[in-house]
Amino acid sequence: MSNLPDVLCLSANPKLKGFDRPLLQALSQKFTIAQWEYCQTQDEPSSLAVALELLHDYLQQLVSPIHLVGHGISGLLGLLYAQHHPERVRSLTLLSVGIYPAQDWQYHYYTHRQSLPCSRQVILTQMVHDLFGFQSKAMIQKLVKLLEQDLDHSLSPHSLFRRMDLLPIRPTVPLLTCGSVDDIVVNPHHLRSWQQYFHEDKATLNWLWVCSGGRYFFHYFYPQQTALAMFDFWASLPPIKQPLSEELNVSVFSGDSKQCSSYL
Repeated sequence: MSNLPDVLCLSANPKLKGFDRPLLQALSQKFTIAQWEYCQTQDEPSSLAVALELLHDYLQQLVSPIHLVGHGISGLLGLLYAQHHPERVRSLTLLSVGIYPAQDWQYHYYTHRQSLPCSRQVILTQMVHDLFGFQSKAMIQKLVKLLEQDLDHSLSPHSLFRRMDLLPIRPTVPLLTCGSVDDIVVNPHHLRSWQQYFHEDKATLNWLWVCSGGRYFFHYFYPQQTALAMFDFWASLPPIKQPLSEELNVSVFSGDSKQCSSYL
């Protein structure tokens, strides 16, 4: 592979990766983009540790630190990876990840399931409104089915029996946090609370950007605006001093059934 990726978009939700595509297409106008996916079967335990190990296996093949991008649980995965291997992360962009990074859309779903005497279908229908705003009846049915598939197949630390809570994680790499003014999953207060955990001596390396709309999937509805914010952030970073390694062995597809990387 002659063109190495500048940006790696993490996808721990294969059923929802279509919502990332408009942003990736906008980013690919200026950067080489790769997408790393984590897939698991319903019989396998949902383990962040396994996903982190496989992500590290892939990133060890790259010669230079890379820009990581992740939405929701994929952003949490990127945050945990950057905490353990900051030398391999050029920067981290979190989309719809608040100061309590484990609180994604599934966290809110299971909160409602435990507190409301409603069926799965009823709560998912309400979640469609919360996540996407007003939709036609036909579109609501399609989105409910998509959310059901995500519940059944995606990497998640949450279930009907327990929800995982994580305390804020102080960023150790250049960080761009992005969200929307009308997101009920990651509300503006939880988004802006990141600022108190920015290092004072690295203030120029930590940015916060709030979109004017789009709710939880704002990057799908406003891909160009989101991409411009990311371009500006990446342009502000100092140059890389030296590569990680002199040798490179990168494969586009990993033989492990859980992960693959594709270039856009």
